[in-house]
Amino acid sequence: MTPLPEDLPPRISEDDRDTAVQRLQDAYTQGHLSHEEMDARLHRALTAQTSDELGQALTSLPEENAGTTATIAAAGGRIRRRGAWRVPRTLKVESAFGRVHLDLSRAVIEHPVVDIELQLGSGRAKITVPRDAMVEVEALNTVWKDPVHKTRRRSGTGGPRIRISGTMEFGRLKIRHARR
Repeated sequence: MTPLPEDLPPRISEDDRDTAVQRLQDAYTQGHLSHEEMDARLHRALTAQTSDELGQALTSLPEENAGTTATIAAAGGRIRRRGAWRVPRTLKVESAFGRVHLDLSRAVIEHPVVDIELQLGSGRAKITVPRDAMVEVEALNTVWKDPVHKTRRRSGTGGPRIRISGTMEFGRLKIRHARR
């Protein structure tokens, strides 16, 4: 008898798999896993079909680092990050007035998925992403103007996924891919 679709366990997403691989690599670099154990667990994570199978690859690992969230806030003025700065897994940007410019093109991005949560009152925001990044803006609520984002014709592979969420009241968000 063939099981019905609702009887099958839910399949895992690529984001879940990427997060698991990152956790295994972090545990190895911190000395929690031997080289052989990391290889075996990576194989389990990469071949897992369900969340239970993926969970087996992560058993007994230390909890994820809570320091992967950062907040940048300003009541007024300019918020600017550029050059070789370390991008956290989750970045919260809060500004009542003023401009925001985040340049991720030369930043150190250690996570396959980066969540940027914008809480902006008024003023413009500009985000420059790496050339091979994939950008998602569906979770961003805008009151006044929609974000401007032109997807690249030839998108690269292996770049980070940048998910932008939050609320922008007045102003416009411009997202562009770095040229190099």
